[in-house]
Amino acid sequence: AVKMAETGRYKGAVSKNKDPSGLLISVIRTLSSSDDVQDRETEKGRLEEAFETCDRDLDELIVQHYAELTTAIRTYQSITERITSSRNKIKQVKENLLSCKMLLHCKRDELRKLWIEGVEHKHVLQLLDEIESIKQVPQRLEAYMASKHYLRATDMLVSAVDSLDGHLVQVEGLSDLRLELHSKKLNIHLVLIDELHRHLYIKSTSRLGLKNLDKNAARRQVYIENTWGTRLRELDPEENSPEFMGILIKALAKLKKIPETIKAIMERLEPELKQIVKRSTTQIADHAYQRGENLAQQSQPRLLLELLELLFDKFKAVAQAHNVVRSHLQQIAAQCPRGAQEEGIKLYDQADVSAKIQTVLQVLLMEYLDVKNSRSTTETSAQLSYARTGSEFAAFFAKKKPQRAKQSLFKFESSSHAISMSAYLREQRRELYSKSGELQGGADDNLIEGGEMKFVCKPGARNITVIFQPLLRFIQEIEMNLGPGQAKQCQLRAFLTYYINDLFLNQVRTEINKEIVAVSKVADPLKILASADTMKVLGVQRPLLQSTVVVEKSIQDLMSLMQDLSAYSNQFLEMVCDKLKEYKEICNTGVVQCEEKLTISASWSKDEDISRLLQSLPNWKREDEEDVTRTAFAKESEVLTGNLGDKLIPQNEILRDVSDLKALANLQESMEWLAVRLKAFFSTLPYNLAQSPPLTHDCQPFSNQRILQTLSDLTRSFQDIANRCLLALHLEGALLPLPHPTDQTGNYAIVANVESMDYDPLVVKLNKDISAIDEAMGAALQQHKFQYIFEGLGHLISCILINGAQYFKRISESGIKKMCRNIFVLQQNLTNITMSREADLDCARQYYEMLYNTADELLNLVVDQGVRYTELEYINALSLLHRSQTGVGDLSTQNIRLQRLKEIICEQAAIKQATKDKKITTV
Repeated sequence: AVKMAETGRYKGAVSKNKDPSGLLISVIRTLSSSDDVQDRETEKGRLEEAFETCDRDLDELIVQHYAELTTAIRTYQSITERITSSRNKIKQVKENLLSCKMLLHCKRDELRKLWIEGVEHKHVLQLLDEIESIKQVPQRLEAYMASKHYLRATDMLVSAVDSLDGHLVQVEGLSDLRLELHSKKLNIHLVLIDELHRHLYIKSTSRLGLKNLDKNAARRQVYIENTWGTRLRELDPEENSPEFMGILIKALAKLKKIPETIKAIMERLEPELKQIVKRSTTQIADHAYQRGENLAQQSQPRLLLELLELLFDKFKAVAQAHNVVRSHLQQIAAQCPRGAQEEGIKLYDQADVSAKIQTVLQVLLMEYLDVKNSRSTTETSAQLSYARTGSEFAAFFAKKKPQRAKQSLFKFESSSHAISMSAYLREQRRELYSKSGELQGGADDNLIEGGEMKFVCKPGARNITVIFQPLLRFIQEIEMNLGPGQAKQCQLRAFLTYYINDLFLNQVRTEINKEIVAVSKVADPLKILASADTMKVLGVQRPLLQSTVVVEKSIQDLMSLMQDLSAYSNQFLEMVCDKLKEYKEICNTGVVQCEEKLTISASWSKDEDISRLLQSLPNWKREDEEDVTRTAFAKESEVLTGNLGDKLIPQNEILRDVSDLKALANLQESMEWLAVRLKAFFSTLPYNLAQSPPLTHDCQPFSNQRILQTLSDLTRSFQDIANRCLLALHLEGALLPLPHPTDQTGNYAIVANVESMDYDPLVVKLNKDISAIDEAMGAALQQHKFQYIFEGLGHLISCILINGAQYFKRISESGIKKMCRNIFVLQQNLTNITMSREADLDCARQYYEMLYNTADELLNLVVDQGVRYTELEYINALSLLHRSQTGVGDLSTQNIRLQRLKEIICEQAAIKQATKDKKITTV
């Protein structure tokens, strides 16, 4: 067999495509069909040779593969033995089965009975195991509840109760356990609802407000989170709050308490939000306490802003948590086989949560904005027009019986017992905070008492300026979340609009009116100056009117309110316009004009032509060119003397009272300062106005052009009043030498050592008046204005003195000396005031010194010195010499001199013009 196998392998190696058996059959067929013995022998020999070759190859292969062949043979032998053994065993099993079948067939009834008994015993064992497990339910339930695995606890409790009420109902020994588990099932949903609310209102807000912790506390918090965060997430099933709330909802659904849960959520929503307000208030107060701030001693609206921002964050977190709960409730309602309505599940929506949040915030705002007092200030007897506030707000505004202020006879806050009790309460609150995840620290006495509430700052209407912008952003977020359909029902926006429009704006208007009336309705409002401390704070060097400072402060306050309440810019700017218009009228009816009759300076300063002419002169524009300035002085003197003529001025048409002049100067400084301040306020107004839409759709848009134009006109009006005051003061200074000191009552034809050579009384009075004005104006006006008042006065006095020569009947040398002394004393006084030479008075003195000459010498002097005065002034001087000196000739001689004087003046003018033309040609 081995040789045949190897032969087959050999044949296969020779020809892989031929079958060895087929080859053998072919050889046999060849041998059978061949008749020739020789051929057979040849074929036989060839086969024998092939077999020998095959044997040799086979032996070689056996030698080469002896180990493998031996292993194969042994393995084949082992397999054959195992197959034989298995066949024998199967045969034995068949025989045994046939024997068992025969035996069982003989005892069928007994076996059926035993099987039934076995099934019964097995069921009894299962019941005993279940009873044993149910007996452990209370203990396991407590463990699950303590570890907050509420879904496992609920599943176990519901399953146990179902078993006790089902197939274990007849087990009398479980009656006490049945009652206990029924009681736990009736009350467990309350625990789950409490846990749900703890996550809705405490857990969701526990991480908020940590930014206000001090650095050390923040580092400790981060360290705890980094160190224990992973471990807590592994051990704490409520670490993932949204998932945990879903577990609570599923547990409540298994208890079939979803309707009761929704009812409890809606009933406890507002009280829980109020508790958040209380906790946040204490939290902000504790932060201030840690920073060393004492709320009882100072009003800090900034803390109110911190409180609101913290509440906004917490309420957003609460709303987000409610969204999570609502999504789980919707999933439960969708899985109800009979439908949510039939199951009694009526879901709440986001608008319900938003409405409660707005209600709580509205109550808080009413307290902090002191709505009750604001209403009593602005509407003493009118009913509130604001609706939609509910019964709680109606009760808030209802009349309350006056309560007597509680007065304590003794105080124990500094006693050891009170101190220890305060420390104990502080520790208790810290423990509460640590349990709820909120901030530790602080003291209750750091809050401001306010009835049943405690405040972080003093309630007042101005608190709205600090919280308006954040509150408006929160309202916009609420409306965005509600959608366009419900945005118009935003209760908080309606309250805010009502409060500002109906209460706050009226209160601001009342306060400003009260301040302005207090300073304007006095006996003489334009003479009451601000205090020195106020001037120092304002940084001004000259006194200002108290009314102006109050008005400026009111305008600044309104501008600040406009920035804070940007949506009401239009209303505040209208108030600004109204107040400025009222104050402008007050200033216009002040010192500048009297009720009965205008003073000369007031009438001239109000005259458009005169005021325009005076303001067009270089000295008004503060140009320093000397020639131009003297020309301006000459033109101004010509205007003044031309308007007055030769008539004497009544004393009641001149402000001789220095206090009136000082009041006029104070008014000028005040009006100019106010105009500058208003210009600074309004210069950047178009760029600072908020572009945010108004709170309600019926508000008027801000009319930029109209109001800005009005404000610009008012600013110019106050500057015009200042200009009029300065012109009036300048004119009053110019009116000092009028009536002039050289009228007909003066005696200048005196004889030396006979009549008095004292100064003219009118000159003495003029000097006193100038000194008084100098003293008053120096302290009341700025230097350049002070100089403007006295600029040109020397030129005007010089003109008056020179023109006064025509009124002298006669003048002697002693009179000329007296006149020169008058001029000198005036010049000295003005020089001390203006700090300049006052060359115009030198010209007047030289004019009178010219009268020392005779008439003919005067003509020669004009030829030698040139023309220094006008033709009329030379004629007046020549005529005065004719009247004063003897031997001047008859009238014809005098006329000849006058004619000669005119000719000399013409010749001098021609020579001057020719010289001027020659210079122009040369150039």
